[in-house]
Parts: sequence; C-alpha cells; structure tokens
Amino acid sequence: MYQEKIINPPSGYLALTLFLGLLGAAIACFAFESFVLGGLTLTVNLVLVAPGLIIVNPNESKILTLFGKYVGTVKSDGFFWVNPLTTKKKLSLRARNLNGQQLKVNDKMGNPIEIAAVIVWQVNETAKATFAVENYLQYVNIQSEAAVRHLANSFAYDNMEDESAEITLKDGAEKVSVLLEEELNERLSRAGSK
Repeated sequence: MYQEKIINPPSGYLALTLFLGLLGAAIACFAFESFVLGGLTLTVNLVLVAPGLIIVNPNESKILTLFGKYVGTVKSDGFFWVNPLTTKKKLSLRARNLNGQQLKVNDKMGNPIEIAAVIVWQVNETAKATFAVENYLQYVNIQSEAAVRHLANSFAYDNMEDESAEITLKDGAEKVSVLLEEELNERLSRAGSK
C-alpha cells in the first residue's frame, strides 16, 4: 500500500527567471545569426525548465510520478519547480458532499424501510486515492451506500417489535450517526478519504 510522501519543492520564481533569461539568450543568438546555439538554448529551455513549473491552488495537490514510480505529493499552495520529467496529476483536497439516494432496505426485524444519508468527506491521503483504488469517487459512492445498508440492517426502526433494543434508527440518531461515521472511516480509509 502506498504511503503519502509530502514534498516541498523549490520556489518556481527562480526557475521562471532562468526561463526568461534563457529565452532572452536564445533570441539574442538568433539575432546574431547563431542559429545552432540559439536552437540549443531554446530546446533546453522548453524541455528542461518550462515543464517543471507548476501552480498548486489552495485545497489542491499535485501527485508526482517519475517513470511509473511515486515520487511524492505537493500539498502546499504556490508556484514551484519540480523535476520536468515527472508526471503531474492534480487532486482536489476540498470537502465534498455525497447526497445518498433513498435506499429501500430491511431493518433488523425485517421491516422494509427507506433510508438515505448525506455524507461529507474529503481526500486526506493522496497516494491512496490515486493508486489504491481505480476511481476514488466511485469507490466512495459505493462504499457509502454499502455502509448505510449495513447500518440499516443492524438496528430496528423502532422499539415496537424489539422492545429490548437500546438503539433504534428512529430514536437513536446521534448514536447511529457516530456508528455510521466510524464504519465510513474504516471503509473509506483504503481510498485515502475520511
């Protein structure tokens, strides 16, 4: 399983200055008809300096891989320069709402009920969200529905048929919510979400 590795790359402003300096040098070489040196300078600039410049917005991250190997994640917002050969994938760290659809399930006593949940979640481990599951958005949706179904099957709707029930879906909303949160955290941890 991949563990998130947070990296803090150098500021991109120095690399931007280098880019502009090399661009000026290439233009000067072309002006003085030194086409080979100008072409070489421009190639180095466009292949090694420019592709390494990245911008990370607030509540976003960039996952970096180099030739199929996970290098690390940039979570700090700002302008940076990273290895230009790395593949950079943007991943949102914002909180999201999952408005679950109404599910028809049976409670613990076998009574048919309709239940739904609104779940607030966010990615907290980018490496797991990117590499451990195929599609973390779909994974969160399916696992959330499964957790709600499991929770509904674990408790009676009310005390009418099961008078010994300490927690019911109708009267124990706070306790049921805590149990749902615990189960969701366990299920969603594989996808780096909570």
